[in-house]
Amino acid sequence: MDQVRAMKIFVRIFERSSFTQAAEDLGMPRATLTHTLNQFEAWLGTRLLERSTRRVRPTLDGQAYYARCVQLLAELEEAELAFRQVAPKGRLRVDLHGSLASYFVVPALPEFMARYPDIELSLSEADRFVDLIEEGVDCVVRAGNLGDSSLIGRRVANLPQVTCASPGYLRLHGEPKTLADLQGHKAVNYVSRASGKAFPFEFMVDGDVVEVQVPGAISVFGTQIYAASAIAGLGLFQVPRYRVALPIEQGLLREVLPQFAPPPMPVSVLYPQNRHMAPRVRVFVDWVAEVFGRG
Repeated sequence: MDQVRAMKIFVRIFERSSFTQAAEDLGMPRATLTHTLNQFEAWLGTRLLERSTRRVRPTLDGQAYYARCVQLLAELEEAELAFRQVAPKGRLRVDLHGSLASYFVVPALPEFMARYPDIELSLSEADRFVDLIEEGVDCVVRAGNLGDSSLIGRRVANLPQVTCASPGYLRLHGEPKTLADLQGHKAVNYVSRASGKAFPFEFMVDGDVVEVQVPGAISVFGTQIYAASAIAGLGLFQVPRYRVALPIEQGLLREVLPQFAPPPMPVSVLYPQNRHMAPRVRVFVDWVAEVFGRG
């Protein structure tokens, strides 16, 4: 029996909770996965997964064995790369924040692909919580402060932010000069999908972050309509500077309250804390840090 192959199959079925999805990921017939796992369990002398018509669930032995398999497979890959002096290889699944992807990551991808030609990238775009294990994702690139304790990662950037409004809005409502003036203004409020509540505006005052809840003219859930609503004159909004550099240059938006700029927005690459980082993930994380480090 090819133990390494069997371990890879078991790990993928465990993570996807599905023979069908695991077979699609691995490019193998479902019957092959079923046969291999049955043989593997018989060889180990224990049942790793409980199968039902709806879901695949790990047994207690399966949960314990999974953690060991993930670490062993990553160490085997590292050992192979070290002694054979070959570049990282294999499929790498990455989920990206949409605007970060289009502005920073994707334009530089030809460089990554040329540097690591044996890595097959599979990219998805989301601005939501992604269950990396359940959805078979290796790592995510996200903006903002992230509180999910099941993920660890590396901060790769702190992006400057600005408070803006359209010239038309400012002609109608005046330009705020102090934070107290904001109560006479309207905001385009960005709503958290997790809590359903609008994020407050944030300002740096004497080194401290001050939160201000600005009355909302409109609430939005998407980054594209967030900026579009402000350009349409519906209110003030806060956003990383890179996203509005062109509209500001074109005169579609104007920065306000620059003396109380919002705190920088952190950008991080995250991955599951219970998974040993595979070489292909490590080189991607290092490369993303390099891209954002160029400014």
